Amino acid sequence: MFPVMGSAASLSTMRGASIGPNLGWSSVYSSSALNLESKRRGVGFVVSGKANGNYPLTGVVFEPFEELKKGDLTVPFAPQISLARQRYEDECEAAINEQINVEYNVSYAYHAMYAYFDRDNVALKGLAKFFKDSSEEEREHAEKLMKYQNERGGRVKLHSIVSPPSEFDHVEKGDALYAMELALSFEKLTNEKLLNVHSVADRNNDPQMADFIESEFLTEQVEAIKKISDYVTQLRLVGKGHGVWHFDQMLLH
Repeated sequence: MFPVMGSAASLSTMRGASIGPNLGWSSVYSSSALNLESKRRGVGFVVSGKANGNYPLTGVVFEPFEELKKGDLTVPFAPQISLARQRYEDECEAAINEQINVEYNVSYAYHAMYAYFDRDNVALKGLAKFFKDSSEEEREHAEKLMKYQNERGGRVKLHSIVSPPSEFDHVEKGDALYAMELALSFEKLTNEKLLNVHSVADRNNDPQMADFIESEFLTEQVEAIKKISDYVTQLRLVGKGHGVWHFDQMLLH
């Protein structure tokens, strides 16, 4: 056992003994809370304890069983009420459901573009692939939002989806440029809606929801806007005709 130097303890009530032969500590405790001071001297420690009312050692008062008596921490009994829901406001829940609808609508529009460019009399397979992948990505976003809604104890409510057009030919621009400009507008609209969801989270003091939108959506959305902006510029440069076919091959490979 290491030697203990100096005064081992000063207590109003003492019930102490050494902890064990291998630890090199002298231990004392009181029925009241202690304020310990430890100083290293040589190979041992000096540990002193002083009675200090009913306050814990850290000076922070935390009584967990008293805290659990708060109404908002009570576990609900009714089966129709979520057990996981905490500090999740109705406005936040509604904003997530609205964004789910946005993602599904954009996915549906991209799917219509895929069907158009996959026709035998259009046959731009690269554009068809691009819009099919884009449609699947937007649907994945919707499902990610649905999963988040359930994690927070909200209820997913799917709204109606608007029927998109089936024709994307344009006399002046051509179908490829016209469809890509539509895609750019869709991505900017989606970004605006996501920023609105983020503002709802901020307004309702929900940092977890704000972090979810930032980390899972906003960066990716900015990158998508830049990529499609490049595509629009390239299609404007090549014009209609043979240049569109070369652009389509670039998307395909």
